[in-house]
Amino acid sequence: MFALGLAMAAFVVFVAGVAHDRRSFSNAVFLGLALALGALDGAERLAGTHDRAAHLLLLALVLLAVAGPFFAALYLVGNGVTMVRKEGVRPTPLLPLLAGLAILAVIALEVAADRVGSPRLSQVTMVTVRLAGYVSFLCVSYVIYALIYSRLPVARRADYVVVLGAGLLDGGQVPRLLASRLERGRAVYEKLASRGADPLLIVSGGKGGDEQVSEAAAMARYLTERGFPAGRLILEDRSASTEENLLFSKAIMDQQRPPAPGKPAARCVIVTSGFHAFRAAIIARRLGINGQATGARTAGYYWPGAMLREFAAVLYSYKLVNAGVCALIVVLPLAYDVVR
Repeated sequence: MFALGLAMAAFVVFVAGVAHDRRSFSNAVFLGLALALGALDGAERLAGTHDRAAHLLLLALVLLAVAGPFFAALYLVGNGVTMVRKEGVRPTPLLPLLAGLAILAVIALEVAADRVGSPRLSQVTMVTVRLAGYVSFLCVSYVIYALIYSRLPVARRADYVVVLGAGLLDGGQVPRLLASRLERGRAVYEKLASRGADPLLIVSGGKGGDEQVSEAAAMARYLTERGFPAGRLILEDRSASTEENLLFSKAIMDQQRPPAPGKPAARCVIVTSGFHAFRAAIIARRLGINGQATGARTAGYYWPGAMLREFAAVLYSYKLVNAGVCALIVVLPLAYDVVR
C-alpha cells in the first residue's frame, strides 16, 4: 500500500506538471516514478495472493525484469548495425550499438562479480549497476513521455509555425527527414488557417560548411515548388543548432509582434521530427517561447539512435543535477563501508 500511495502521489504531481507546462523534463521523471512504483505495488499484491495464475504472472514479470536488459541490449546492438549499414559511421548511428554494448558489459560485470566473490569487485559492481539503473530510469522515463508529448494536439490558434531545419543532401537537396518536417509544418499551417488563424511559416536553418545554400532557402524552395504561398514564408538562415533555430526565430517573432505588458508574446507551433519534439519543447521553454512542439514521422530504424541522442543532450543540459546524483550514488556506499 505504501508503494501505491507514492505512485498515486507521483502521478498527481505528473498531472499537475503537465497542466502547468507540458514541456518540463520533470514531467517525464514523475511519470517514470508513478509507473515504477505502480509496478512495484502490483508485484507486491501478486506475491501476497494464493492464486496460481497470479504467481505465474509474477514469475513472468520477474523473468521479464531480469532478462529484459539482455534482450534490450541485443536489440540495440542489432539496430546499431542496421543504422551503420544504412547511415554510415556517424555518432547517431553508433549510439544504439554503444548503448547495447554498455548494457552487456554491465551484465558481464555482474556475472563476474558473482563468480569471483571479491568484495572489492562486488562493491564496484554495485556502484556500476546503480549508476546504470539511474541513467536507465531517466532514459526510459524520457522516451515514454517524449512519445506521449509528440502525439499531443497542437494549439488551435497560433501566429507562427516554425519548422526546424536539418542537414541537406548533396549540399542543397532536402532529405526525407527534412521533407517530413516540412509536410508536417504545412499540414499544421493549413489546419490553423482553416480555424480562422492567419499564421506565417518560418523555415529555420543556416548554411553548413558543406552546403551550397542555407537549409532555410532549400526548405522554402521545397515548399514553394509544391504550391505553398511564398508570401507566407519567412526565412531564418543564420542558425546552426536547435537552440539557435529557436532563439533566432523568437527574435523574428518578437520583432514583428513585440510583446508588451498585458499582451502575451506571439504564439507558435514548433515543427520538427517526432524524436526531437520534446527536447525542442524543453529548449523553447527555457528561452521563454510561447509555443509547443509537434513531431513528424521518422523511419523506424532511425528512431532508437535519434532518441538516444536526444536523451543524451537533455541529460547533459542538466549536468550539474545529474553529476550530483551520480556522485551520491558513488560516495554513499563507500562512506557506509567506512563508518560500518
